[in-house]
Amino acid sequence: MTSILSAPAAVPARTTAAGVDRSGSGAAERPIRRLGLRKGFPFSRLAGVLLLLAVWAVGSLAGLIDPRKLSAPWTVVTTAVDLISTGILQEHIAASLSRAAVGFAFGVVIGTALAVVAGLTRSGDALIDGPIQLKRAIPTLGLIPLLILWLGIGETFKIVIIALGVVVHMYIQTHNSLTSIDNRYVELAEVLGLSRATFIRKVVLPGAMPGFFLGLRLSVTGAWLTLIVVEGINAVTGLGKMMYNAQNYGQSDVILVGLAVYGIFGLLSDAVLRYIERRSLSWRKTLAG
Repeated sequence: MTSILSAPAAVPARTTAAGVDRSGSGAAERPIRRLGLRKGFPFSRLAGVLLLLAVWAVGSLAGLIDPRKLSAPWTVVTTAVDLISTGILQEHIAASLSRAAVGFAFGVVIGTALAVVAGLTRSGDALIDGPIQLKRAIPTLGLIPLLILWLGIGETFKIVIIALGVVVHMYIQTHNSLTSIDNRYVELAEVLGLSRATFIRKVVLPGAMPGFFLGLRLSVTGAWLTLIVVEGINAVTGLGKMMYNAQNYGQSDVILVGLAVYGIFGLLSDAVLRYIERRSLSWRKTLAG
């Protein structure tokens, strides 16, 4: 008797575009159409940014853009060089990075911990998910008056506001990933006799990693958005404070320098998280490659 392993492999039948087997008939076949995304070229994500800069420059040269409303790109570059040479920009950047980093770190740790407890235990889900969903329905910036009443207008207040926004992003994405594990994996783990700790380590946590990284990316963006608002409240230094002062004096070039720095840091932080995600989830094959 011939075993399955030693049996010759069956010759696959050729299929036409109509889906009918035409093996041996010599009928013309349509090649398989690839539906996935084509491979991108290096730095492809900067193409849209460069196009926007080109339109801005052409509009400024042609006089279509009022320089009092929107300074020309070269004026913004000159202003940035002046701010760097005097050390003013570095001082504001250091203050903003410090606030954003501390608030982001606290938010990630707290949000992830709450998601793990709520996602893996029934009691945790009952006690934690409701308040977090309630907080999600309340805009973080809407809590500013209450937090000023509780914490004052110092650095603690600013860091807490940033952390609160990060907590919600991290909780929602991580909790959703933890509770969306396919039940077939649960049944397979039960059949294999895995312990609960092994099941969590080998199945649940790897399955939740995509949601965790998405939460990180949303959180870092949210941290920058919140930062620019809270730095306008009794801040001495910071990019947001620099931009609010420039608004009072009609300095659109200084405002654009601040926005450019925010944009650069936002893109860099997102790119770093994307790189870490690709390396950590190299086993996963997706449409994006």
